[in-house]
Amino acid sequence: MAQMELSAHVRTVIGKQVRRLRREGWIPAVLYGPDAKSRPLQVPATEAEEVIDQAGTSHLITLSIYGESSPLQVLVRGLQRDPIRRNLLHVDFYRVEMDKPITMEVPIVLVGSSPVVDRREGILLQGKQTLEIECLPRDLIEAVEVDLSTLTKVDQQITVGDLVLPSSIRVLDDPNEMVVRITPLEVTEELEEAAPAPPEVEPELVRRRKVVEEEEG
Repeated sequence: MAQMELSAHVRTVIGKQVRRLRREGWIPAVLYGPDAKSRPLQVPATEAEEVIDQAGTSHLITLSIYGESSPLQVLVRGLQRDPIRRNLLHVDFYRVEMDKPITMEVPIVLVGSSPVVDRREGILLQGKQTLEIECLPRDLIEAVEVDLSTLTKVDQQITVGDLVLPSSIRVLDDPNEMVVRITPLEVTEELEEAAPAPPEVEPELVRRRKVVEEEEG
């Protein structure tokens, strides 16, 4: 993936006044990092939506703050969206130091297909959706791919310890944890038949989550 760049301005508006910022096309943000006090920022909404959509939480972003000569390398460590419209409401940026390791959770992506599942002799179960890793910022990976074509037998599984990653990355999860496994089809059907019906519940009303800055007011 190409280098991601985003511009920002120091933010002086806090509390409930950030609503005005959003109406003017800005997204309130906070920048924090190791041994540094958090700083309120604001980023252009359109630019931020595009960059964050591409970068996600596992790709470095070059953040240039207006009036400061040196850009910073940051990761998105938190964001809030409107529950209905899904537009950005707030972003947390974490400043990284390129010579110090960081801990990240990266997604596990399944590729290919198991011959057992293709023959309808078994069901694929996924035990983990993400993998916790530690590495230098320059060695970050966007995802961990798991090749399902190697699962050629019923009850065969792939554990964390089976995953092959670059030597520059240290995996923090238990190596014995199951990532994916092929379960016999008949066992899965028996479990589904034996499972009690879920109780009926009233639908919950969708409530808008308030941004941290608004709660300060």
